[in-house]
Amino acid sequence: MAGWFELTKSDANGQFSFALKAGNGEQILRSEQYTTKAAAQNGIASVQKNSGSDDRYQKLTAKDGRPYFNLLAANSQVIGTSQMYSAEAGRDNGIASVKTNGSTETIKDLT
Repeated sequence: MAGWFELTKSDANGQFSFALKAGNGEQILRSEQYTTKAAAQNGIASVQKNSGSDDRYQKLTAKDGRPYFNLLAANSQVIGTSQMYSAEAGRDNGIASVKTNGSTETIKDLT
């Protein structure tokens, strides 16, 4: 099964965000919070556009040593951030999954 985006609205602050899910339902990328639904939808479009380019991935290491990554737009702004991984191989697999699933047109609007 192909991946999908889930668009959500926070009950706490009324802001919008999205997550990219792999075909197995696992979250592989999470956005920042947006003040409008349209801005979150633009973020999804940016993932769809940029997820296939190797140079859009920023491989990072958290202070506690766990690897993770950011997906960047053409202007170098962060579109989404991965979970923390226990090893670099997991992070690299996460990037591969975003490349595979990031172009999906399926958006589940849960707002």
